[in-house]
Amino acid sequence: MASGILVIDKPAGWTSMDVCAKLRGVFHEKRVGHSGTLDPMATGVLPIFIGRATRAVEFAEKSDKEYIAGLKLGVITNTQDTTGEVLEERPVRVTREQLEGALERFRGDIMQIPPMFSAIKINGKKLYELARKGREVERPARPVTIKALELLDQQGEDLYTIRVRCTKGTYIRTLCHDIGAALGCGGCMASLRRAAAAGFDGEDAWPMERILAAEHPEELLLPVDTLFQDRPELILSPAVEKKVRNGMTAVLPDLAPGEYRAYAQNGEFLALCLAQGGKLTTIKSFFEV
Repeated sequence: MASGILVIDKPAGWTSMDVCAKLRGVFHEKRVGHSGTLDPMATGVLPIFIGRATRAVEFAEKSDKEYIAGLKLGVITNTQDTTGEVLEERPVRVTREQLEGALERFRGDIMQIPPMFSAIKINGKKLYELARKGREVERPARPVTIKALELLDQQGEDLYTIRVRCTKGTYIRTLCHDIGAALGCGGCMASLRRAAAAGFDGEDAWPMERILAAEHPEELLLPVDTLFQDRPELILSPAVEKKVRNGMTAVLPDLAPGEYRAYAQNGEFLALCLAQGGKLTTIKSFFEV
């Protein structure tokens, strides 16, 4: 049975769920999930979790992400990107210095109102379903953190390339819309490429055509413990391994507190574990049951 992480370079025009559906067929495995939706227009790093590795999705989802985005000034759309219906066009009289000044306001902890065209549910209804019917509802602003925001390039007087590093749940098209609003001319997202997610970057990512053409696609899978490389390794004695496999607490009085990658003596990755007060407990197990 296939199990592991496959980092895809998502092509434009595919939804994240399209990619998962295709890979279910490739690997003959029902358990396939991803760690953070990319809009169909977006490309770039999409970590896919297959088989037992789907248990790691929750840890990947919490990770920071990095994007390269096209910021189009002077255009406001209903989707906050260039795929949507144009609501308003305004003249752009913005200098590079003014844009740099506006970006400063969006660095650090900010509040962001999610777009209507999103999968967030309010009163049990997905926002995009309401938006398609022409309805707009009030959305509470949510805290996000913009850890890096820089201007990379300028193409003409109204199109810029920005780099964004941010926390989970940040909408880049909303960021583009809000930057445009702050400048008074309006704005939307013209392109989006995810450069990094869950500790993986473009160098780790495979194009879909490479996966579909592979004779042995399972050879492209990364082991699930790749996701936890920032935690120290812990090799368990057979007695402690038995306790971990049975979901029991092990007493290890000399072990420093923190999270560990726990392995069997033969090198098999067993679990992400937590050491606290001389006791070792399992956060999530990954061995085949």
